[in-house]
Amino acid sequence: MPPRESFSQPEARRLALHAQGFGARQGRHEPRHLLAMAERLGALQLDSVNALARSHYLPLYSRLGEYSREALDRLAWGKGRHRQLFEYWGHEASLLPLGLEPLLRWRMARARRGEGIYRELARFGAEQPRRVAEVLDHVRRNGALGAGSLSTRKERAGPWWDWSEEKMALEWLFAAGEVTVASRRGFERLYDLPERVFPAALLAQPTPDEADAQRALLLHAARALGVATERDLRAYFRLGPDDARARLLELEEEGGLLRCEVEGWAQPAWCLPVSRIPRKVDVSALLSPFDSLIWERDRAERLFAFRYRLEFYTPPARRVYGYYVMPFLHREALVARVDIRADRANGCLRVHALHQEGPALGDDAMQALAAALKALAAWLGLAALDIQCPRPEGLALQAALELSDEPL
Repeated sequence: MPPRESFSQPEARRLALHAQGFGARQGRHEPRHLLAMAERLGALQLDSVNALARSHYLPLYSRLGEYSREALDRLAWGKGRHRQLFEYWGHEASLLPLGLEPLLRWRMARARRGEGIYRELARFGAEQPRRVAEVLDHVRRNGALGAGSLSTRKERAGPWWDWSEEKMALEWLFAAGEVTVASRRGFERLYDLPERVFPAALLAQPTPDEADAQRALLLHAARALGVATERDLRAYFRLGPDDARARLLELEEEGGLLRCEVEGWAQPAWCLPVSRIPRKVDVSALLSPFDSLIWERDRAERLFAFRYRLEFYTPPARRVYGYYVMPFLHREALVARVDIRADRANGCLRVHALHQEGPALGDDAMQALAAALKALAAWLGLAALDIQCPRPEGLALQAALELSDEPL
């Protein structure tokens, strides 16, 4: 296939959906399938919001269907050969394939120097070297532990970033690559030395030159995005603008990436020299608010004419769509938003609101959404599905559920 220099909007959407793993065969839920999809995406974002399920579980479900969350846990925090993922700052806090660890050592080195986003942590490290050394020595002597077991603070912790000195020390050590996450207790990180967590062969790999590593990360982002602007590409693994622009020019010069245009995009785009565009992407999936398809809100608007914002931290009276809102992908469009919650105490999946996007949801899309909600409830082990939305869309969804032959 000859290199492409321009794409229509539908072509760009199909290319992006294919690159992100949508349209993959459902039911491929063995660990090797989970790992292959995680490697394709490059990062599964971690977040503490647990209204439905932890964010890192949902992207694989949206693409592969029902799978064992325990299998992903083993890939992320298992022992020996079972561990194939690791935690670090990829796109925010993320689970990343082990193969990316050498490509992120430059970021660890910058953290040690206090550059970029790590200035506050580095300032703490410079001002409290004794506390940092004490914490590292404690980890060295006692193995995997959480910040709570180290804290010497007497008063109760406040909200958000009211960290103890021990937590600050651990976070600096984590950013600098001196410790890593060995496992989790609930959602609490348990830190240990990298040599007790990572395979020796991985740690023995040479550290790539900073520019080489950044080029490799941009190529990974390009494979995962299909077609993307410079901002899209650098945001995928959180590269700085200056680094990304320099590396993109190098990749263009050596033929690794091709500069191109997308219909309706004001900025130039980039793609791999050979880009396979499927004729269609026939998929129906509910997306996590932290799904890599919609990480960049501006990109979601360019690709799908879909303006999406997180409303977790917005006061209830100011929310437009709800607290935990999942976009619904049907065929090649984002056609609805579902405000949803798992009521685990009562074994119920509750839909608080359904908002159609653009033209009215047709019967086909509504039936697909009903099936997706039933499947999601079953995967989460919830025995009931409760539609609480009084809007016309909610009534239509209830009717579609009642017409469905599939039991919950």
